[in-house]
Amino acid sequence: MTDEAFDWHAFLGRWQEEWTPRRHPDGGPDEEADEEAAPGGFRLGGPPADEAAIRAAEARLGRRLPPSYREFLAVSDGWYVEQMAGVYRLGGTTDIDWFRDPFDMAPLYEENLGDDPGEEEVLLAGMWRRALRLETESDMSYALLDPGDRDEDGEWALHLYKGWGGEPPDRYPSFRAYMEAMYRGFHSTRAADPGFVNATTRAQDARVEEARLLAQRGRHEEAVPLLEEASSFGRPRSGVLLQQVRQLQGRYVSGDYGLLVADPRHLPEVLPVQALAAPPGDGRPGGDDHWLGMMAARGVDREAARTVLGALRDGTHRYEPPGAWGRAVARAREEARWGATDAAWRVLRDALPRWEAPGPSLIAPIGLLADPVLGPLVTPERGRELLATPRSGETGPVPEPVADLDPPGLGWLVEPAAGRGASDGFRCVWVEGLDPAGLPALIGEEGAGLGVPTDRRASWRAPRRHGRAGVEPWEDRAAVAVGRTAEGWAFAFDGDSPYLDERFVSPAVAASAHGRAVVVWREPRRSSPGDRPAAFHLSVAERGEAVYAFTVRGGDVQRSGTVPEGLDPARLFRPEDTPLDGELRVLEALHRELGLSLPRFALTRGRLPTLTTRSWTRAPREGETFAYITFTRHRA
Repeated sequence: MTDEAFDWHAFLGRWQEEWTPRRHPDGGPDEEADEEAAPGGFRLGGPPADEAAIRAAEARLGRRLPPSYREFLAVSDGWYVEQMAGVYRLGGTTDIDWFRDPFDMAPLYEENLGDDPGEEEVLLAGMWRRALRLETESDMSYALLDPGDRDEDGEWALHLYKGWGGEPPDRYPSFRAYMEAMYRGFHSTRAADPGFVNATTRAQDARVEEARLLAQRGRHEEAVPLLEEASSFGRPRSGVLLQQVRQLQGRYVSGDYGLLVADPRHLPEVLPVQALAAPPGDGRPGGDDHWLGMMAARGVDREAARTVLGALRDGTHRYEPPGAWGRAVARAREEARWGATDAAWRVLRDALPRWEAPGPSLIAPIGLLADPVLGPLVTPERGRELLATPRSGETGPVPEPVADLDPPGLGWLVEPAAGRGASDGFRCVWVEGLDPAGLPALIGEEGAGLGVPTDRRASWRAPRRHGRAGVEPWEDRAAVAVGRTAEGWAFAFDGDSPYLDERFVSPAVAASAHGRAVVVWREPRRSSPGDRPAAFHLSVAERGEAVYAFTVRGGDVQRSGTVPEGLDPARLFRPEDTPLDGELRVLEALHRELGLSLPRFALTRGRLPTLTTRSWTRAPREGETFAYITFTRHRA
């Protein structure tokens, strides 16, 4: 990019016109520039350097200066940047000189180049010895132009090195790019001052408002560059508006909404999202005090903040906006709480146009992100769909719906692409036509109820089964995730799989008190002692009576009752197949013959209620023995 069309006189004149000193808390100036402008120059800079002065500097240095720096000198021979920039003042034609690496930085960077360094690393390592030093006043900071790092227009990269920080220098592609960044920084440090108003601030504030309207019309991609520019100038609302877009796009951001958390209009949406970024309290007394203190300092009631944080931690927080959007959120949560996440998203998608912004600093319903049941539904793809949907009274094209995320049936349970594979086991109980809330009475341990939805690990990996008082060592009480399939079966799923042995008692009979129940248990092949082959069990019961069952382990098949032809293990597990082939075939048959499925998204990425079941194994009979081996790590 060339600087031929760039008007340095207009740019520096605008900077000079807008310049005001920052103030100490006591009202005194925090910085001062020259009191009067030199003849023909700027108060922040100096008089223009004529061509003879610039050529004399180049002769002294032995190099022609890069274009944008030459053009700058021809307008102002030096410049006061300001104290907050690290570099206070840039010198003119008589001040600049070669840096010559007085602190031996080059050897340090050369030592870290490694065996196959990139071009940028090599350039930076050599920069210290060949750079041109521009600053005359600074806080241990250096503005270094590198003639070895040039672009096609002859511009030299400028490196701003803050010696007190210990970090690598910031690189700007040209002197002009550096000065434009410093101008934006000059604005950013004054943005909180309500008296700092000028043509630039008004123009940037207009861009923020334009971006807000674009975003609510679904044109978020057009809004982003406007917000990024305004944010670089520190304009109010630009940062929080941009952050909402970034969060819904699934990009990591700090989650800090500043003083917006205390605004009563925005607090119900913003404070829970702010709390998501709170560091863990680790259960220590006072462990959350720092975060709570930060919120109190911003004007948030401390106890209100504590309540929100606690509800997020224990999974009881609920996003409850008002109006038609709020009613849709409640319906979606009821769908999602049992695993119907695709149906829940369709409810939210249809209602999005009816979402109303509670104030000018919110462009999307970010409160969704903090809801423990609905938040996981907002994948990056769905977040972009949300952003592309017109809302809050604005109109525009409606985006193509994101495809449903749950595959039909059960085959995904043994597909590595779904995050599972041959080394993963599972077991599950299905009960036809039952409200999932009725499962504790059928298969739960004594006094069991449905637990509050926790994170996805509780839906997928059961905890240790023998660590509780009152549980016999032989018992196998499973911690299961509870939900409802698209076909109306209640299910209780355990994503772990202990050994399926001769003491197993299928829960199908107990679960079928009022209708049909199905149990499937998949034990993967064990490569540890004994090279135990994989096992697959199916049992079906109805009205409290076992109907049929089979267990396949290696080449051995045990069966009872009359197994339907479509589920006959002799047809589904073939000698020429691997165990995984047979398991996939029977899972597909279970979907086809019985209409069984499981919601992949809810089990792997969402949150479902949990239940502790009765033991899946019976007590040892007389003459039977069993043993458990426990490994404990001791510190030396």
